[in-house]
Amino acid sequence: MTAPADGGVAKRLRSWWLTPQRRGTRLLIIPLEYRHLRAFGTIRLAFGVVAAAAGAICLAYSAFGWGAFFLAVAVLDIACGYWYLTIIRSPER
Repeated sequence: MTAPADGGVAKRLRSWWLTPQRRGTRLLIIPLEYRHLRAFGTIRLAFGVVAAAAGAICLAYSAFGWGAFFLAVAVLDIACGYWYLTIIRSPER
């Protein structure tokens, strides 16, 4: 029987996560999202617009709790998507 190798995928991913090649607040971004910032930024902006529309519809039907929830999600998604797209445009990336 052979022993499992110590250099498995989980160990490499864990070591990469602990010592990424990024600085500052960019450490908050999930590595998969950081590799595809433009795609995830665009997706977050699109979902933010959809959530804002859902919030507006909920407010139109007097569901104020759900409307506030969807509008809060929309604000967070749009802000995060804008941040991702701003990181792409920065020269130090």
